[in-house]
Amino acid sequence: MNPWIRLIRPINCIMMGIATFVGAIIALGGVPPLVYTEKLIYAFITAFTLTAASMILNDYFDREIDKINDPTRPIPSGAIKPNEAIAYAIVLILIGLVSAFLTNLRSFIVALVACIVSVVYNAYGKRFGLIGNLMVSFCVAVPFLYGGLAVDTVRITLIIFMSMAFLANTGREVMKGIVDIEGDKRHGILTVAVRYGARSAAMLTAILFIIAVLLSVLPPILKLTTWLYVPLVIITDLGLIRSSLMVLKRPTKEVALREKKKVLLWMLIGLIAFMVGSIKS
Repeated sequence: MNPWIRLIRPINCIMMGIATFVGAIIALGGVPPLVYTEKLIYAFITAFTLTAASMILNDYFDREIDKINDPTRPIPSGAIKPNEAIAYAIVLILIGLVSAFLTNLRSFIVALVACIVSVVYNAYGKRFGLIGNLMVSFCVAVPFLYGGLAVDTVRITLIIFMSMAFLANTGREVMKGIVDIEGDKRHGILTVAVRYGARSAAMLTAILFIIAVLLSVLPPILKLTTWLYVPLVIITDLGLIRSSLMVLKRPTKEVALREKKKVLLWMLIGLIAFMVGSIKS
């Protein structure tokens, strides 16, 4: 893969762009009318470019750590120079903020806040463990809110889903700390795993996943979704519970690496559950 494309992790960027459209569907309870097409295109561009910029900044500030954890990344491998990466990130941020401004004022404010959180996290936040994990999860959950704002609608179903996404992703970030414990220790990254040990990180991961699972029962109880939500969210819930048990049983780098990948699948299925369950006939 071209190092410039690999640098931005395009799949992550596309997922964040799609998240804005999903947020709009959940907020409206159906496919957005054509009148919102232009705003949703701008929303996708904003989410894509700001996520791409965040990925680049992550690699830039982690270039020394990645020499240990992942030396094949574009910057530590020498395929892309650090100053070139920074220039690339600045251009993407400008494109994202202009697109946000063209969406509406509230969207621009949210995008600006998310951009600031992302920059602060990559430069400083990740060194403070759980606080950094929370900052990442904010940036992961906010595109759904952004989608709702793009279509001028935010409702409780969207807030519940955002909360689940926030908790599940925070659990995944804590789990990732188990994977990167060696490199993080050498560079003073105070993740939960580094500060309190892999076992404690596994316990916190499980707690966050279980709270997310408990939140998932609210939409059908409150009659906010259709029956299509239930079978899909059950898969998500069982997957998160299973991942919790696996990492609790063996809080090792190998298990955490395997389960953090699976959690992305559980989160994707949960996203689909909310999307299809929110569409009212």
